[in-house]
Amino acid sequence: MKIQLALDRLSIGRCFQILNESVDLIDWIEVGTGLIKQYGVGIIREIKDVYPDKILVADMKTCDAGKYETIQAFEAGADITTVMAFSTNKTILDSIKIAKDYKKRVMIDLLGMNDSRRLKGLSALGVDLVSLHFGKDMQQEGEIQKDMFFLIKAFPHFEVTVAGGINLESLPRIVEQKPDTIIIGSAITGVNNCREVTVRMKEMIDCYEKCH
Repeated sequence: MKIQLALDRLSIGRCFQILNESVDLIDWIEVGTGLIKQYGVGIIREIKDVYPDKILVADMKTCDAGKYETIQAFEAGADITTVMAFSTNKTILDSIKIAKDYKKRVMIDLLGMNDSRRLKGLSALGVDLVSLHFGKDMQQEGEIQKDMFFLIKAFPHFEVTVAGGINLESLPRIVEQKPDTIIIGSAITGVNNCREVTVRMKEMIDCYEKCH
């Protein structure tokens, strides 16, 4: 399992401070939607220039103008860009085509999605990377639960990431579901000892994988 560190609602300086302390422990860097809205797509380039060997996910959350926004993300240095699952098929197909042209990838954000028929449709469109997403506002009403994985059980060919307030307490429940990538944000970015927390999370994941 990989760790994707989500940077959001932070100053640029704080982003680089966190990365400097933890980048060797993580696999993918996510430039969050809020960060892109605040600083523009230039922040994607700033981070990619410093960490060219890391896979960089631009959380564009595209829901329309798929071709335009996907080009924006890739031209700025992203390796993966996100598109919302509720977008029209045209938006998703345009984004996937651009990704193939650039030899990069599209991650489909399943926020708010609970209909497996849409998953079947996404698969038919050529989607191969999805994100189970327990949203920020949803976290105000509860914690991420493992039953959200039911949505992708019938689609073992999907590469799956999972996000949603994952912390040291909830991480054991998440790793049991064996997602390909675990997206962690404020549990790392919101503490002063971010390296220590990242080490503990990575140890939890490594320990589970060695034992299962």
